[in-house]
Amino acid sequence: MLRLLVVDLLAEREAFGKKGVEEIVRHFPNHEVLLWAPHTTNFRDYQFGKRIDEPEECDVIVITGSRRNVSQWESWMDEVSDLIRTCSVPLYGICFGHQIICKALGGDVIRAENNSAFIAEVTYTDGTKGKQLFTHQDHVVNPGEMEVIGSAEHCKIAVCQHPTRPIKTVQYHPEAVQSVLEYSLECGDMTSLERNNFGDGIQDLDVTQSLLYE
Repeated sequence: MLRLLVVDLLAEREAFGKKGVEEIVRHFPNHEVLLWAPHTTNFRDYQFGKRIDEPEECDVIVITGSRRNVSQWESWMDEVSDLIRTCSVPLYGICFGHQIICKALGGDVIRAENNSAFIAEVTYTDGTKGKQLFTHQDHVVNPGEMEVIGSAEHCKIAVCQHPTRPIKTVQYHPEAVQSVLEYSLECGDMTSLERNNFGDGIQDLDVTQSLLYE
């Protein structure tokens, strides 16, 4: 069976952790799911997947968002960076994942004065556009080896891909579908005021459409 390694950096959260990863995993049918959370030992019981203490052999890797910040480096991030630089399988990054992949491959990440939490239009280099959900304060300002293929008004480096390796990243959260947003409100991960920032919560591209290679 194929194996999916999720670098599960919201493992301590009920909604954007458990439910967000559940949405990501849905796009990888027939994969054994490995969950690696190097930033914490206080993780949720997802009732799916296998918790691991270090990366194992796999066929694809997804690095999730996080409440930690690439601009405020922590020692466990070195392990994630090593995985990014050495892996040979398809690699996908969401939000924090986007940032740490760019950083590990020679880029730069800075912290903005204000948080960005809203749905914004992303314009791609092929001319297409779409509405996507952003919630972040760190920004990639130099993509390193990665090539920029999408931008938003507030975030010029919003979507990247590698020119020679099967790596693609997005600053937005395609896994934050409406059901995840509503559950975030129900379980207390998000306040009503925070939820209102995202309006109807409808995004144009899901995980498959925004990230996955053919």
